[in-house]
Amino acid sequence: MSFNVPVRDNAKLKSVLDRIQHDVELNQLWKSANINAVDRSGISDHGEVHIRIVANAALKILRLLIEGGVVPSVVANHKLTNDDAEVVVVLGACFHDVGISVHRDDHEKYSLWIAYPKLRKMLEGIYEEPALTIITQDVLHAIIAHDADQRCLTIEAGALKVADTTDMTQGRSRIPFKAGQVNIHSISALAVKDVKIEKGEQRPVRIAVTLANSAGIFQLDNLLKHKLKNSTIAQLVEVVAQMEEGTSEKRLFEIYTL
Repeated sequence: MSFNVPVRDNAKLKSVLDRIQHDVELNQLWKSANINAVDRSGISDHGEVHIRIVANAALKILRLLIEGGVVPSVVANHKLTNDDAEVVVVLGACFHDVGISVHRDDHEKYSLWIAYPKLRKMLEGIYEEPALTIITQDVLHAIIAHDADQRCLTIEAGALKVADTTDMTQGRSRIPFKAGQVNIHSISALAVKDVKIEKGEQRPVRIAVTLANSAGIFQLDNLLKHKLKNSTIAQLVEVVAQMEEGTSEKRLFEIYTL
């Protein structure tokens, strides 16, 4: 699989991405997770496409936070660097859903025991101790904390948690619903036309959502807003929802802030 994120001048992140590209086991874990999600459970994609979307979103959110003066937790707590924080969020994205290869229910916990040995092997030679353990444990924290109800303790985990919700366009909802069902879950999922992550006007990050109709508000209230509330970056993100041009409904412009 072609797994691409903008590495810029982050040599450590480039080395990690090279290993991800050639990791046959990890790529199969993504495929197996997606089979359990889509083919066996009838819910939305949780495979390699989702991973790629979340990795890019989490990295963009983190970089906007840093640009806005926010200090990542590995820097504040462990005296590492912004480059190391980028490694944490990208690896968190890569491993956050691998537990679905075991079962969709409680997959965050299954992801932990799958990720731990692979993370240490993947980071070997790129990091030495104690940084190797620091990065590994912060990635594991980001994985478990992407659960909607789990409290985040790091900026990096918050970036991943919010990024996970942004993959919700054209039916790609993170709220599980059975394919073919007609209910508020399916209708609202199809109502989300576009999600953009950009620099905010009053806060470092803005998430701009375009809706085909007002049913899409359900996705924002029950997914994005809920996860944002339980993240470390709730006060650093503004969410703008507006109606798609040409719709019959009255144009909507709302800013969700917590």
